[in-house]
Amino acid sequence: MRGNGFFRQTWVVSLVLPWVLLGAGCSGPPREPDLLRVGNGAEPAALDPHLVSGVSEHRVLSALFEGLATINPATLEPEPAVAARWEASPDGLVWRFHLDPDTRWSDGTPVTAGDFVYAWRRMLSPALGSEYAYMLHCLAGARAFNEGQTTDFSTVGARALSDGVLEVQLDHPTPYLLKMQSHFAWYPVKAAAVEAAGRVDDRNNPWARPGTLVSNGPFRLVEWQPNDQIRLERNPYYRRAGSVRLPGIVFYPVDNQQTEERLFRAGLLDLTSTVPRYKIPVYRQRMPERLQSHPYLGTYFYRFNVTRSPLNDPRVRRALVMALDRKELAERVLKGGEIPADRLVPEGMAGYRPPEGIPYDPEGARQLLAEAGYPEGRGMRELDLLFNTSEAHRLIAEAAQRMWRETLGIRVTLRNQDWKVYLASMDSLDYDIARSAWIADVPDAVNFLECFLAGGGNNRTGWSSETYDQLIREAYREADQDRRAVLLARAEALLLDEAPIAPVYFYRWTFLMNPEVRGLVPNPLGFIRWTDLWLERQEGGE
Repeated sequence: MRGNGFFRQTWVVSLVLPWVLLGAGCSGPPREPDLLRVGNGAEPAALDPHLVSGVSEHRVLSALFEGLATINPATLEPEPAVAARWEASPDGLVWRFHLDPDTRWSDGTPVTAGDFVYAWRRMLSPALGSEYAYMLHCLAGARAFNEGQTTDFSTVGARALSDGVLEVQLDHPTPYLLKMQSHFAWYPVKAAAVEAAGRVDDRNNPWARPGTLVSNGPFRLVEWQPNDQIRLERNPYYRRAGSVRLPGIVFYPVDNQQTEERLFRAGLLDLTSTVPRYKIPVYRQRMPERLQSHPYLGTYFYRFNVTRSPLNDPRVRRALVMALDRKELAERVLKGGEIPADRLVPEGMAGYRPPEGIPYDPEGARQLLAEAGYPEGRGMRELDLLFNTSEAHRLIAEAAQRMWRETLGIRVTLRNQDWKVYLASMDSLDYDIARSAWIADVPDAVNFLECFLAGGGNNRTGWSSETYDQLIREAYREADQDRRAVLLARAEALLLDEAPIAPVYFYRWTFLMNPEVRGLVPNPLGFIRWTDLWLERQEGGE
């Protein structure tokens, strides 16, 4: 999923000031000892599972909804959720999911196989324009329907054989199909709730709001005050309601790292989205039990808008990549244990052997730029670098700006936008260079590489390659895992050679956690299964 960096800066002043001034006698958010209080970074763009792509949205949605299967945070293996059991044909192309008869919507009505079919049809609707629609292209006929080649959804491999049995026919074997079911792209939605509020394919349909959002997960939405808080309470109709130990969760969109850390230190947050860089050594020395830092399947990178000159020249793009000293960025700017990235796909993808990455090579970068007609940057217009508000994003951007100026003679202007505006700018290709990130949805290399399929909702570079697309689609259909890995590595090598992106670093999942929070299992997906968590408030505390 798209990494948002978790932070925004646009606040309602009356809300943020009491929080910032904690040391001046202000109380901040209310102390609610029974509720889990989570710093969630950016204000979610929406809570419609078919219209979002960021981490801040995913955190909330994973508490509100549930798919056919979930992922065990410790093993990263699939486990039953809405589907109590399943079976597959010998060739792996036909699956039958048998729904748990106790599964209910938050209004008490049963969740049916037809709800999944409805949701997937909506997700694939060309008019809706869902960024994640491609994730369902493994369904037979899904791509043709999504791209408008047919309007007959009966050609898509999703059928409700009964209220309790869902049959799925795949276009090609998909070994990670079950793991994908924990992703919001596959969640069911209730037709009556969506259509009572507007058209099924209207991106502005307001159904996903308090009072109208109907969900099937362990919690239900009770309040959403934009730029203030999102409040959830335990869903009494959840299929395993008796095992949910948290009575509720409050998500706070605290975009400023320093403010979030201050709230945590004051005992007003139980979990943060990140940690200010300069605070990491302090916590390591003084409060190591509160600091969490773990491997994370995520890559921070810059996108290039290849539809604009001079970035339409791959030599210019590759020169910009080769001029980035990513080791310096990781060790001297970030200082959080991040790993310099010379490619897109991080370590930890089983069976994947990555190609040779793009080295740091200042002299080679200068030579490429001269070959492109811009010796020492002469004749090149000033470029803009877009990022969404975060101190870390700014620090990295300033360092990149300096490296490109000193190494290549290229002038770059920094452009800071809040999360929603930043997303709109990338969607419309209104940028030259844009800070980006990708966090794995499933632990498979294809999850990173399919983002750059031509016309994909998460591409946002204007780059396309028929050869690249063919390699990815051959990999989709390849049952032999060794041959599949070779195809994916060839695709990544092509991506790196064409350079529509500049890899910067591989993430670590670093955050602060109150020791009173129990049950959270760190994992390389950054996945929090909210049903596993509970609080053990200390005597004399809150």
